[in-house]
Amino acid sequence: MKLGRYKKWELSGHILFIIMAFLAIIPFVLLIISSFSAEQSVVRNGYSFFPEKLSLAAYQYIFDQWEMIGSGYLVTIIVTCVGTFFGTTMAALIGWTLSRKHLPGRSMLLFIVTFTMMFHGGLTAQYIIYTQIFHLKNTILGLLIPNLMLNGYFIMTFRNYFENSIPGTLLEAAKIDGASEVKTFFKIVLPISGPIIITIGLPLALMYWNDWTNGLYYLSHDSKLQSIQTILNNINENIKFLQSNDLGNAASALSTAELPSTTIRMAMAVVGILPIILVFPFLQKWLVRGMTEGAVKE
Repeated sequence: MKLGRYKKWELSGHILFIIMAFLAIIPFVLLIISSFSAEQSVVRNGYSFFPEKLSLAAYQYIFDQWEMIGSGYLVTIIVTCVGTFFGTTMAALIGWTLSRKHLPGRSMLLFIVTFTMMFHGGLTAQYIIYTQIFHLKNTILGLLIPNLMLNGYFIMTFRNYFENSIPGTLLEAAKIDGASEVKTFFKIVLPISGPIIITIGLPLALMYWNDWTNGLYYLSHDSKLQSIQTILNNINENIKFLQSNDLGNAASALSTAELPSTTIRMAMAVVGILPIILVFPFLQKWLVRGMTEGAVKE
């Protein structure tokens, strides 16, 4: 049986996406395998899907510092949960407000949100404002607010979804029944907006989970509020320091030479991304649906 024209395009599309998915998965597989490889094997033969020798030395080095890493995980989980909740909530509230076509000053508010998507005040100005005016240095808010809590793209995505995917007849019925804007939003709009909430919440959670720059800028080196990504980055920097400086005694030189620096970097990446890899498959369906329904429609 001959395949029709559209069947051929469909088959070609499936093959193309399978290849793209395979190419996307390969680096993660290589990352995990490399983290379990012996340092000498990686240095001598490079990264391989079939290492000549396996080793847990990299994970042993990390888990020897588990008290610090466990604290970092706790901070990261708290920051990710709190930041995702408030960030998604505020983006949804502002998006709903901007979706109301009879809102006074709506055009100006849309311009302000769009302007923030195109221009940025710069890191220096931002740092001065957050540390000297809002005093976020060495506080949990320093991990929550800068760069992450509000995002113009997320706001506009919510706004597009509310304008194009919420039936107008449903809102009119609520208005006839005497529902206020607040009641309409929380009782009617939010319950049917699960896909877009997941679509915004998941990337926001990923941003919070992977963020280490806020910890670098707004926390001192000995702060107990350091997230897992900041801690792993510090470990990586300490390894670089040991490798690039001659400590002047044979014992230190020996310990530095035996340090599995290459595989430690791989293991740190695995420790950092493992929770996200485990959670993402369960939310993928909602993410794809929300991105489709929240897209700009003419």
